[in-house]
Amino acid sequence: MRWSALARLLFVGGVAYCAYMLRPLGGGPALNLAFSLALAGLIIYLEERLHQTSLANVFGALLGGACGLLVARLLGAALFWANTGDTRVVFLHSLILLMLPYIGLVLGGRSGEWLQPERLAGMFRPQAPVRRYRILDTSVIIDGRIADICETGFVDGTLVVPQFVLKELQQVADSADSLRRNRGRRGLDILAQMQKDSSTPVEIVDDDVPDVSEVDAKLITLAQARSKAILTNDFNLNRVAELQGIRVLNINSLANAVKPAVLPGEELRVRVIQEGKEAGQGVGFLDDGTMIVVEGGVRYIDKDLDVAVTRVLQTVAGRMIFAQPRLD
Repeated sequence: MRWSALARLLFVGGVAYCAYMLRPLGGGPALNLAFSLALAGLIIYLEERLHQTSLANVFGALLGGACGLLVARLLGAALFWANTGDTRVVFLHSLILLMLPYIGLVLGGRSGEWLQPERLAGMFRPQAPVRRYRILDTSVIIDGRIADICETGFVDGTLVVPQFVLKELQQVADSADSLRRNRGRRGLDILAQMQKDSSTPVEIVDDDVPDVSEVDAKLITLAQARSKAILTNDFNLNRVAELQGIRVLNINSLANAVKPAVLPGEELRVRVIQEGKEAGQGVGFLDDGTMIVVEGGVRYIDKDLDVAVTRVLQTVAGRMIFAQPRLD
């Protein structure tokens, strides 16, 4: 720091001495000294700003400015036939000489990262195909439908399972609760099967976010840092990730999207299997798992019934169909 301050002091002194001796503005020494101090201050300010700019960008700006100046000189030489005594021609020459180096300086500075050694070396390497990565969370692995979806070929790219997701899955498999334990083991079995048989590549990666404790927050941070999509069926994770601009592939949304459309007035045949929440209601399910609430259907439990759809309600959990027994 002291050497830098000393160098700046010597530089200001040198500029002031030159201005005092040479008098570039004419007039008295005070005017020239003030001019030299202002000029030295501007140069030091620019030098300070350069400390915040990468060397590649600085080199790119210099290279772009030099190329712009060369093109300006070539254009000026090409206009040798013009009348140099005409002020409009002089102005055009001056404009070209100022404009092209300026454009080259700005464009070169913005594109300076292409001058980094690894970028330059990459230009001479064969380009590998772009790979799409989908980060799996614990819930979608336990759910199991991802394996069937991958077999259909609808999921492209590479499925990525971070170590912290695998660790959480193992904790679920080691749970004292038998239901959670069975779900965790099922998830591990599905993941092993996908690694072995699935046509979609599955990679276990060591990427982690040490300063974040929650798994969902780790997934979001990792997806932001690596520009990857999250594949899940967790509604809360879906909403939080979307709010932060992360692409989310939700298995439940896919399942709802491929269900056949049902419109009010259509007739269906359903088996009523249980009572509904409201008095007199009966509940049945279509083959794709869609719930049908039959008004007055409680007396038809364990019976097949022809119903007419009255309305369709889309909820967070999925689609619900309300119907009434068909009157013959």
